[in-house]
Amino acid sequence: MKNRHLPPSVLGFRCLACGLEVADAAYVCPSCSGNLDLVYDYRAVRKRLTRASLARNPDPSVWRWRDLMPIKAFRGVPVVRIGGTPLYKADRLAADLGLSGVYLKDDGRNPSASFKDRAGAVVVAKALELGERTVTGASTGNAASSMACLAAGLGLKTIIFVPEKAPAAKIAQLLVFGATVIAVKGTYDQAFDLCLKATDEYGWYNRNTGHNPFTREGKKTASFEIVEQLGWKVPDKVFVSVGDGNIISGLWKGFKDFYSLGLIDRLPRLVGVQAEKSDAVKRAFESDGVIRPVSGDTLADSISVSLPRDGEAAVQALTESQGFAVSVTDTEILDAMRATARREGVFGEPAGVAAVAGLRKAAARGQVQAGEKIVAVITGNGLKDVASALKAAGRPFTIGPDPAELRKLVKTHSPGGMRTCRN
Repeated sequence: MKNRHLPPSVLGFRCLACGLEVADAAYVCPSCSGNLDLVYDYRAVRKRLTRASLARNPDPSVWRWRDLMPIKAFRGVPVVRIGGTPLYKADRLAADLGLSGVYLKDDGRNPSASFKDRAGAVVVAKALELGERTVTGASTGNAASSMACLAAGLGLKTIIFVPEKAPAAKIAQLLVFGATVIAVKGTYDQAFDLCLKATDEYGWYNRNTGHNPFTREGKKTASFEIVEQLGWKVPDKVFVSVGDGNIISGLWKGFKDFYSLGLIDRLPRLVGVQAEKSDAVKRAFESDGVIRPVSGDTLADSISVSLPRDGEAAVQALTESQGFAVSVTDTEILDAMRATARREGVFGEPAGVAAVAGLRKAAARGQVQAGEKIVAVITGNGLKDVASALKAAGRPFTIGPDPAELRKLVKTHSPGGMRTCRN
């Protein structure tokens, strides 16, 4: 068992499945193999992390929150800036839905264009602290490209397992950042299991969602930013897409951290949004809480998961926050891509805008009140999946360099139809 080199502010780990508390662990619970959560000494953190100390801190990145991170010795961090992503007030989208306070947290602005950079930053820093030289992970693309991006220039080798059908743009990112890419002829879940076996056989440091407890510690930083960007006001509801469940559980931990520190006086309700055929968390939440595999079939590859690896934590987050879950179709996701881009200028990939699709559906059902403050988290940039973007937007008109052809086109199509041709 490796020494985790935890700082004094971290008391240890607690299993999210059986509740066992341990001072140290490699990855998962030594008793039941459940996912672990870090436990902090909030009394100690409260002495250092205050609204006043934050007001004096000019660092907008995830390292702004290092007092709530499990790293004792920062021996190296990615050179690119992670976090500090914009929170936009989406007035036009809100008006469409009969709401007044909708905000979009655009994490597609991170270095690798994905929310996963938050987790990757902490994992990379932890790997360097532990003296690891090779980091491995399984991913549908975003977590992998994030690791490759953040490890570049730090002397860390990255070996990535992806399903063979991962989007080409994400594969290109991996390769250009220098990762060794292993495309598995199968699903994400099969790539995940193969990666775990490789970790056992070769001793590589594993970044896998849920399996590595430090991923949640990076993802929770988005909650800190949301609260601070809203002027220390807590949103009423936060909509977020759910695949493995690590992002929503991370967001919930972040809000709870702030509540435990006395930085906020209430907690938001979380809304988990899943593709209708990749909705294992929703099904578990709405029934007996047990995660069971589903088909995972959806064009939103980043949330295409048969068996969520952090599903229990996701269900706990929905339950504890008194939130709810929404499933959306691929058609509704593509509609949300268009609406988010054309109404607010934010270009999200399918999984990234699933939160907006869920918000639109919940608003239509009366599950969101007009005066509520709502945040939808956009978890990835649209350039991650250009093929889906073209499905949403259509194709351009094609003509020769001839004014006569242009006149014919203009005459044939109304001004509104001139934007795209859907053939």
